[in-house]
Amino acid sequence: MYLAHSMFRREIGLAPDVVSGVAAGDAERARIVTEHLDLVDTVLRHHHHGEDEHLWPRLITRGGPDAAAVVRVMEDQHEAIDKATVEVRDRAAAWRADADPQEGEALAGALRRLLDLLVEHLAVEEEQALPLIERHITAAEWERMVAEGGAGIAPEQMALIFGMMTYEGDPDTIRDIVATMPPEVRPVIADLAAQAYARHALQVYGTPTPPRTEVPR
Repeated sequence: MYLAHSMFRREIGLAPDVVSGVAAGDAERARIVTEHLDLVDTVLRHHHHGEDEHLWPRLITRGGPDAAAVVRVMEDQHEAIDKATVEVRDRAAAWRADADPQEGEALAGALRRLLDLLVEHLAVEEEQALPLIERHITAAEWERMVAEGGAGIAPEQMALIFGMMTYEGDPDTIRDIVATMPPEVRPVIADLAAQAYARHALQVYGTPTPPRTEVPR
């Protein structure tokens, strides 16, 4: 969960300035940036759908009134984030065709509004929901959620997404995750993922090592 959260904080946090830095009329650069935004949006939607389907109903059933109150906050925040991501998608589509500066600033503003909502949500989720998840959700249920979320992602994007998630990850945590993967991919997935994200970041940010979130935990 923390790996995913770091990814969302970083990628959406960097996005407004990346959009604003695209030169007027540079449609090719706008295409690269909007395809990146589409990828992050896809991962965020799968992430929230998995929580909505697999976590919140079980917490309500097993965690009592306190858990139900936390879930209501999570659901309300997800709804607000969903609306914000719709605005980002619409603004991105309007900007992508010709990289009009006014459309770009509108998109950057929509991304900042999304970031504000997301930062608040992730903080509340980490402080209030994750302790409940640790108590009331089994490892098998968690793994099922992760597997179903991954099933909705194009196979050719999996290494890149894993690289995006593990870019700021603790090495021990990454090793634990890799150990759960099929034996044939374990020896190579970490390196492939890191290389895929470095290539992607170079395209999007102009560097294979974009700034880290450095969120204290």
